[in-house]
Amino acid sequence: MESAGEYDYIIVGGGTAGCVLANRLTRDQNVSVLLVEAGGKDDYVWIHIPVGYLHCIGNPRTDWLYSTEADAGLGGRSLIYPRGKVLGGSSSINGMIYMRGQAGDYDHWADLTDDTSWRWEHVLPLFKQSEDYYGGPSENHGVGGEWRVEKQRLSWDILNAFRDAAQQTGIPKTSDFNGGDNSGCAYFDVNQRRGIRWNTSKAFLKPASRRPNLTIMTGCHVERLLFTTLENGPRCTGIVFTGGGTLWQAMARRETLLTAGAIGSPQLLQLSGIGPADLLRQHGIVPVRESAGVGANLQDHLQLRMVFKVQGVKTLNQVASRWLGKMQIGLQYALFQSGPMSMAPSQLGAFAKSDPAQATPNLQYHVQPLSLDKFGDPLHVFPAFTASVCNLRPTSRGQVRIHSADSYAAPKIIPNYLSTPQDLKVAADALRLTRSIVAAPALHKFAPQEYLPGVQYQTEEELARAASQIGTTIFHPVGTCRMGLASEPSSVVDSQLRVIGVAGLRVVDASIMPYITSGNTNSPTVMIAEKAAVMIQTAWK
Repeated sequence: MESAGEYDYIIVGGGTAGCVLANRLTRDQNVSVLLVEAGGKDDYVWIHIPVGYLHCIGNPRTDWLYSTEADAGLGGRSLIYPRGKVLGGSSSINGMIYMRGQAGDYDHWADLTDDTSWRWEHVLPLFKQSEDYYGGPSENHGVGGEWRVEKQRLSWDILNAFRDAAQQTGIPKTSDFNGGDNSGCAYFDVNQRRGIRWNTSKAFLKPASRRPNLTIMTGCHVERLLFTTLENGPRCTGIVFTGGGTLWQAMARRETLLTAGAIGSPQLLQLSGIGPADLLRQHGIVPVRESAGVGANLQDHLQLRMVFKVQGVKTLNQVASRWLGKMQIGLQYALFQSGPMSMAPSQLGAFAKSDPAQATPNLQYHVQPLSLDKFGDPLHVFPAFTASVCNLRPTSRGQVRIHSADSYAAPKIIPNYLSTPQDLKVAADALRLTRSIVAAPALHKFAPQEYLPGVQYQTEEELARAASQIGTTIFHPVGTCRMGLASEPSSVVDSQLRVIGVAGLRVVDASIMPYITSGNTNSPTVMIAEKAAVMIQTAWK
């Protein structure tokens, strides 16, 4: 085994949180940082062209190529489960939507952890600190940060009509989803710079890479964490990883920071002996610290993709079906970095309540001027739009469990979608609400006809069955290294993100969320890393 050296901090994973941490920690010239990433550099051209997510998801160059176990809630279907395997992580292959969630999400975290520093009024400055907002500074937005936020460079008549229809159905128009109350309907803001994807590698890691106290190693697969046993329990001292055909060992003087994401972080903890004791022993792994919550509490946003045929209005289905249309799309992007190639996967958003009894919006819409049977399939030949709706606060819980002691074997991902009566009811209500929006006067002139799931689904039972048939992940896994009180068996990390019962080890990524945020999860992960950097630096002053 070769020595890769000794560092103050080792960051395991060069994804969203890892890039932020590397930037913030290396501002102190007196500390040394090693960042280890399993994937390669983010130099693949399709990472940077927004529509290139189609070429990055399912591509071993940029994606871990995970899939879920067959899910009873989805009629026994298995879903692809993309996770970024490249510098920038999932921010290099995701939908680029800038979304913080609701103030109540963070207030709830604070209540659960008995730590008021997680409240909205305290995390808002962290969101603003990172931000470079196109609209200038305000009470809710910051400028000059690394995380660029811009308006989308497109507009579609069918989306504008849907927005009008939503307003007629009681969902007001809004101009900003990110002030703590995301009620309403608007085009999403995106993490782009002049029509080009702005991932965390470009935003945070590239500026830090010029610092002599940061070492970045790509193409390196971390196999396990290293521990020493002290009088008061285990301490994480470093990592073992492979890279370039060599087995390496790197040691951390202060802390090892696990930023491998909601799938990778619990997997690596389990492989290293931290997790449910019965699972570890089943695979011949000697427990270092029993932690029943590692890999549990998996939450995700399940989107129900409703498709409606339309008449008399342009959709991407028609435009992209002709060679001339494709040439025009390419030319528009080459000359102006605008048009369909600058599109985020979803362009128009809406936040609404599945029923009036909900205190805050519990549904999110992702509306697209296109349609297809499932991700990766060709666009339909007929003009249509898709209105995907997801339950923002699902009560179903899944898990991530290692499949074997082999660190190269993908873990079992068991989402358990639609496994509670509450989630089935919200799904049925969401389908009904979508039909109400599409039936509003603003869309009448386009004569929308429901193609998926189909008007034959009407009763509560039928709508629940329809949801299981059309439901698919929107790629927001969180919660598998849950933050909470040390006295709770389900907690994996405390409010300082320290792994409970293990010194020298923190988890800093979306896996620490006790409850999923009410919206897209990438920018909340940026905030988590910002907060963690402050915690770490404060602890070692």
